Amino acid sequence: MDYRKRWSASRLLIAAVAVLIVVCAATVGSLGVALAGLSDARARLLDEILPARTSVRDVDTALIDQESGVRGFVLTANEDFLTPYTEGQRAEQRSLGSARELLDPDDAQLVRDLDELEQLADNWRQSYAEPLIADVRRSGVPQTLLIDAQRGKELFDQVRVAADALGVELDRTAGEARRDLDDVARQQLWLVIGLGLLLVLIITGVAVLLYRILIAPLRGLAGDVRKVSSGDYAHPVVAGGPRETVMLGQDVETMRVRILSDLEDLRRSNSELEQFAYVASHDLQEPLRKVASFCQLLERRYSGQLDDRGEQYLRFAVDGAKRMQVLINDLLAFSRVGRLTREQTLVDCDELVAQVMENYSEVIERTGATIEVADLPTVRGEASLLGGVFGNLISNALKFHGEEPPLVRVDVERTEGSWTFTVSDNGIGIDAEYAERIFVIFQRLHHKDDYPGTGIGLAMCRKIIEYHGGTIWLDTSGGGTGTTFKFTLPAVEDDEQ
Repeated sequence: MDYRKRWSASRLLIAAVAVLIVVCAATVGSLGVALAGLSDARARLLDEILPARTSVRDVDTALIDQESGVRGFVLTANEDFLTPYTEGQRAEQRSLGSARELLDPDDAQLVRDLDELEQLADNWRQSYAEPLIADVRRSGVPQTLLIDAQRGKELFDQVRVAADALGVELDRTAGEARRDLDDVARQQLWLVIGLGLLLVLIITGVAVLLYRILIAPLRGLAGDVRKVSSGDYAHPVVAGGPRETVMLGQDVETMRVRILSDLEDLRRSNSELEQFAYVASHDLQEPLRKVASFCQLLERRYSGQLDDRGEQYLRFAVDGAKRMQVLINDLLAFSRVGRLTREQTLVDCDELVAQVMENYSEVIERTGATIEVADLPTVRGEASLLGGVFGNLISNALKFHGEEPPLVRVDVERTEGSWTFTVSDNGIGIDAEYAERIFVIFQRLHHKDDYPGTGIGLAMCRKIIEYHGGTIWLDTSGGGTGTTFKFTLPAVEDDEQ
């Protein structure tokens, strides 16, 4: 399938996010509707029905106060006993007004019952209470005989019955409102549970979809890339999924093919280098050996017959041939590092440095040198190559010393996953400006007549250390006399030793 017909990862992501947004919007909308219904039911119960029921109770209480005030005034003709009557009327009007404002006009039965209660209360006052109060005021004395107790009781009982009926109706309405509130709350709970399950299912579906169309192809591509990076350059790289992963897979496959082609060229080049090394080690050295041998024969045969200039020329020729042989051998050794590999084993650095000191025992004795070695760890590598590193650094410390006898110190410290070795001396030192130049092949800081050597030792050390996965550098942070080299080697885990 043409990758241009595939959806891009951004388009897939937008589609997944759009689905989630739609579902979330529907969820929020549904919850909003449910919350609105819950809020309406709650407001009807708490802000309308229950306060209206309280107002009706207040009306009933105000009516009882009025009846008590009228009875006390009639029995005593004392105007003070009318205070509950007058205040009860005002309280009744306030409570009736409050109840009328709280009741929904759509509750016609409740409104009619409230109006009936008000009419019955007015009828009791106009038909019984007010005429009786007027008679007592005219006579100025208690009128116990004028009290029509039976008629007053009948009228007031009608008022109380209406008030009780309205209270019962309000209680019934409050019960219905509570049930409605409970129903809405249960509906909202089930809605939340259902929407939560729906969200879980949708998120799971989107995750599975993204895994199949995005993560799984990337994982497959990563597996192919790891196989190629591990050295299996013949393994093809094939990617599916969205457009970007397919394009990335094609780019990696193109790179793999190019690497495979370059690898073949590199193999041919290495073969040519091996042929050159063979020629350099045999064919080139043979003429040098002849030149050196015949120059030495001439020197012995005609010694004393040549003038000083002639003997000097012969010595120059012999020295040049010998140095050429040393250079060729050093070049061959430098080219073999990392190319002719051997199995890396566990190397005890203490034993390695002890062997180096034994090899240089004559120089150490002649120069009066002191070499202090800390407890060194075991590392993994090629013993001969690592021995060459310690040998080069220690021999340089013995070679480039000042007036004082050489003092060489070999230390080590653990730094995260590697060992940092330090080889320091009290010699002539190296300026910081040459910190990189000294690791370049054949770069010398002194004339060959002052200090012997080909200038390849430190370059060889860098190549060996980097071949073992470490780094080497000239430490210029001390600021004192002498030279300090540091290099790192990967640490060996305890279970490997």
